[in-house]
Parts: sequence; structure tokens; C-alpha cells
Amino acid sequence: MRTQVGIIGAGPSGLLLSHLLHLAGIDSVVIENRSRRYVEERVRAGLLEQGSVDTLAEAGVADRLRREGLAHHGIELRYDGTGHRIPLTELTGRTVTIYGQQEVVKDLIAARLAAGTVRGNPPVIFDAADVAVHDVTSGSPRVTFTRDGVAQSLDCDFIGGCDGFHGICRPAIPDLAVFERVYPFAWLGILSRSRPVSEELIYARHRDGFALATMRSNSISRLYLQCAPDEDPALWPDARIWDELHRRLGCGSELEEGEIFQKGVTPMRSFVCETMRHGRLFLAGDAAHIVPPTGAKGMNLAIADIRVLARGLERFYRRQDTGLLDRYAEICLRRIWKGQRFSWWMTSMLHRFDGADPFEHRVQVAELDYVCTSTAAMTTLAENYVGLPFEV
Repeated sequence: MRTQVGIIGAGPSGLLLSHLLHLAGIDSVVIENRSRRYVEERVRAGLLEQGSVDTLAEAGVADRLRREGLAHHGIELRYDGTGHRIPLTELTGRTVTIYGQQEVVKDLIAARLAAGTVRGNPPVIFDAADVAVHDVTSGSPRVTFTRDGVAQSLDCDFIGGCDGFHGICRPAIPDLAVFERVYPFAWLGILSRSRPVSEELIYARHRDGFALATMRSNSISRLYLQCAPDEDPALWPDARIWDELHRRLGCGSELEEGEIFQKGVTPMRSFVCETMRHGRLFLAGDAAHIVPPTGAKGMNLAIADIRVLARGLERFYRRQDTGLLDRYAEICLRRIWKGQRFSWWMTSMLHRFDGADPFEHRVQVAELDYVCTSTAAMTTLAENYVGLPFEV
């Protein structure tokens, strides 16, 4: 098989890269080791910055997002039993939109499959095993894999490493420059068939730990509780979860208790691999960086990476100009580290740290009080939350 760009991973990064390249007349093949059903049902982040929504709209894959996404104009911070609204749109003129990552994936897969085969190649290959990249520092890298027990090889000009934190692309790069912080807590998350607590997200700081109330739709709530990193979800029966949510969120009857149909623990980690390029292999999205979910930056940073990479590849094929590809990591990392800073700040301000003394508790409360009473501080939070401007 032969294509111009081989892409590893059918998550938002890989699929969006493939679609943007298709719109620019550049051929690609996406190789995914999971089934189509698995990647379409894999529940991940669900908040899109204004710039991410605009990017998907410009790419022609936002029709369902526009119909079903929930636009939000503010968020609420709760501490000491009192809620304080941060008016995002009033402060920035921009919104955020609740739309599950798996829904973005469904839309992109539909768009890629609708494009059909190019030179006999399918746009996406699912259920690929033993995926490996080769000769990435040469002018002719390739991807090998097996499907249905048959060994195959894909020759290409470039490889997009969009296969997530546990993928094969990053380990294929020697001498990585890696920065990491693992937090001493995690989130116990549930999906519930219940009306959301509020029309906007609620971030709650409580002496016993953080809580977050968000949603996937007007009838599905997404709720989180801070817990130990090695927490066993089996020790959290439904009644205990609802009791703890009522207490930490400070909610009364507005917290509707519905059927909990998904439960899991999400670890909290900050990770940046500054080696985002090796020869003709480019890392993007979770393959290069992970943020704690407090700042809602994961999928949005991935989309920002892909904007730069797609334009760099387009410039190469149109003009044989490698300037943007050569600056890919430099441009992306400026935004990535700002996203890391914001996510770290939100996490530090809202969570209970084991061993924290009364002084640290009061500093956290003072920080929240300042953010919720200063227009300048609220604007700083709002600007980061709705998404910083893309680089031209």
C-alpha cells in the first residue's frame, strides 16, 4: 500500500488530521488497532473550546454538533457552601460547548468513510494488530501491521503519531525530552440517567475533596468525586456516591438521582513530551501530552496540534516549504504549556491535598475568593477556559 501520510490512531487527532488533509487534496490512511465500535463508544472528554468548535465547523463536520451540542456561557465555582458564577461569554465574547469526544469521533469517522477509497486504499483501517513504524528518519517511512492474520505494509511520506498516551509512536522515538507530574488523587466518575444539576458546570471545593457536576445531554449527567488514585469503584455503591455528591456539591433536591450506568476512576497526570517530531514522524494529541481534566484542555490541545500539523503538511505539498513543519513542536508547545499551567492551577486550587495544613486550606479559599470577586482574575480564568487564540 502507498499513501502520502500514514496516520496511527483513529481518535479525534488522527481522524481530524486525515479529514483536513483530504480537504486539502492530500491522501492519507488511518490505522487503528481497535474496532470501529470500540472507538465510537469510548467515553472521554466532553467540552469543546470555541476555537475547537470553529475548527470542526470549518472542516464541515459540525452539523450534528450544532444541533446537539450544549453551548455554555458560564461556569460556577463553589466553596464554603456558596456558589459563584464566572460569566465566560460576558468576559470574553466566547462560549464552550458540551459535546462528547465519542460524538466527535463518530462524526469524523462518518466523514472519512464517506470520502471512499483513494487509489484503492480505505480511509480508515480498524482492527490492525502488531502496528509498528519504520525508517522514520528517511525520506520513505513506512507502517507495518497485520489484519485478519495477513501482514501488510503502508509506505508513505510522513507519519502522524496520533495513537494516544499508550501508543507505539512515542516509544519509537529515542532520547525523548519528557516532563511529568502525577497527582496524589484521582476522579471517580459516573454517568447517570438524570437531569443535570445545573445548565452550567459546577466545580466544587470541599474539605473532603473536589466534586464536579457536568453533563453529556439534557438527560445524562456526568459527575465526579475526588478519590484516591488506587480507588476501587466496587467500594462505591450507588447510595454512597449520591450521598457524597450531595454533601460536596451542597445540592438539595436539584441533584436528581438516576440510574448509574457507567462508573470508573480517572488518574490525574500532567505529561509533556517536547520531542514532538523525529524525522518524518510527528506526535500529536495524547501521544505527546496529557493534562488533568480539571481545565478541560485535553481534546482541545489535540485539535490545536492538528491545525498546525495539517497546515504544515499542506504547505509542504503545495510549495515544498518545510518551514511550518520545522516549527511544529515550537508552535504547539507554547499552547501546550499554557494549557498545562491552567490545568495545574485549576487542579491545585480546587482539590484537597493529603497532608495539607490549615494554612494551605485558607490559601486555597483566599485564591478562590480572589478569583470570584476580581474582574481581572475572573477574566484570566475565562480567557483560558474558553480557549486562547490560535497562532496565525
